[in-house]
Parts: sequence; C-alpha cells; structure tokens
Amino acid sequence: MGYISWEDFEKIEICVGTIIQVDDFPEAKKPAYKIKADFGSRYGIKKTSAQVTDLYSKKDLVGKQIIGILNFPPKQIGPFVSDFLLTGFAQEGGVVLAIPDNKVSNGGTLS
Repeated sequence: MGYISWEDFEKIEICVGTIIQVDDFPEAKKPAYKIKADFGSRYGIKKTSAQVTDLYSKKDLVGKQIIGILNFPPKQIGPFVSDFLLTGFAQEGGVVLAIPDNKVSNGGTLS
C-alpha cells in the first residue's frame, strides 16, 4: 500500500447524493445501470454507470443515499459519459454500495 499526503486526500470531492433515476444500460459490456443522483445545490445532478445489478434492483436504488467521488474527469463508457464514481465494495456476489447510515444533506462532504 502506498501512502498519500493529507493534501492529496483533501483534493478528493467525496460527497453524499440521493439516487433519483435508474435505467438499464443494455449497451454495457457487463450488466450495469445508468444512475442519476442529486448532489444538492452546490454540485447538482450527476450521472454514472454502476455494475450493481447483482445485489440491487432499480426499485431498491431510487431514493437511496450514496457516496460519490465527484472530481474525477468524465469517463466514456460505450455511448454513455459518467460524471462521478459511485463507491462500493466488490466482493463475491456483487458490489455492496458504500452508504451513510444516517440521513445526510445532499452535497455533504466526507470529513
């Protein structure tokens, strides 16, 4: 494991958002959803693609608060451009989302 400085960590925009829309992503190489999340007035609505279909249905995800990294450059995924990285933990059986255990205002940052 390599270490990073505190200054490097402070550059990462790790924020809470609420999923507002989930659509199938049939063009993806691996099963995935297209997700839109509201990150509050400071960051607005962002979209991403996430390979979380094994453990979450579209219905399960809408309204769920999630943790995203917002300041990676946009990433082209087939015909779709992802604005943020949805965080989770890969394990056998699928990706488990990293989520706050209490309600947090959209756009709240990790500290």
